[in-house]
Amino acid sequence: MVTPIGLGCWQFSRQNNFAGKFWPDLDDETINNIVSISLQSGINWFDTAEIYGNGASEKSLSSALMACGKKQGDVIIATKWFPAFRFASNIIKTINRRISALEPYPIDLYQIHNQLSFSNEKSEMKAMTELVSRNLIKHIGVSNFSAKKMKSAWETLDKKGLHLASNQVLYNLLNRKIESNGIMDTAKKLGISIIAYSPLAMGLVTGKFHDNPELLKNIGFRRYYSQFKPGGLKESYPVVELVKKLSVKYNVTPSQIALNWVINYHGDTVVAIPGATKENHVKENAGAMSFRLSDEDMSKLDNASKVFK
Repeated sequence: MVTPIGLGCWQFSRQNNFAGKFWPDLDDETINNIVSISLQSGINWFDTAEIYGNGASEKSLSSALMACGKKQGDVIIATKWFPAFRFASNIIKTINRRISALEPYPIDLYQIHNQLSFSNEKSEMKAMTELVSRNLIKHIGVSNFSAKKMKSAWETLDKKGLHLASNQVLYNLLNRKIESNGIMDTAKKLGISIIAYSPLAMGLVTGKFHDNPELLKNIGFRRYYSQFKPGGLKESYPVVELVKKLSVKYNVTPSQIALNWVINYHGDTVVAIPGATKENHVKENAGAMSFRLSDEDMSKLDNASKVFK
């Protein structure tokens, strides 16, 4: 069983490749402290990927867990195969690299990172099935899969007596498209967990950019997203104001309100993997598990954010 909040580890990429350039180059001490505080705060699982620094994130995570004295089985590790310009056969060919990068920790959940493979999801699931049969991975997941492809992957595994564990997708109060495109409904019907990435909408839902527009000058790649433009900020303002109002009511931070809604509104279906580049971020993220919004307040947030479905 995973905790409702995990730690997304994209930020451990060390700026090693294009994907790694999205984040600052965190040093060993910072990474070790982020992982240590996560564990101390009750978080028991970590999500990384091959593309995050071409294995740099996986290696950094493994080193940090070892520095914390964690043994095999103490934590749950999820990572991803990057499918772009590859065939499904590459899943088997490259698995030893993933195992080596994460040593000595096993791969508890192996995910197809997106739908961009030269092969279809059926071929990918057959390759994943072989990895399970060889005890190289424990569970199978996908990421950024449509409802149709997610169902197809589930059906392929079901014929082999296996279960599709999860679909990792973009989901937060300011992006609820999975509730209108069939992904959420299909996941609930088939018993597939939703792993919400960017559950804080890249920090937008906290209101810090609305309150201090000067921060928008130093947001890196985020400046290209429409939600960070004046029109986008205006559209999200009502949701942000409600989040801030509820944070006062519950004596928590806006981030914790937003995360609490994500992990509770759909029962046990959704878990979230916020990232953290600072130690206080981890404590704040984990704190979202320490309380529960009332049904009335969750409904208020639902109504305020319906425009983003």
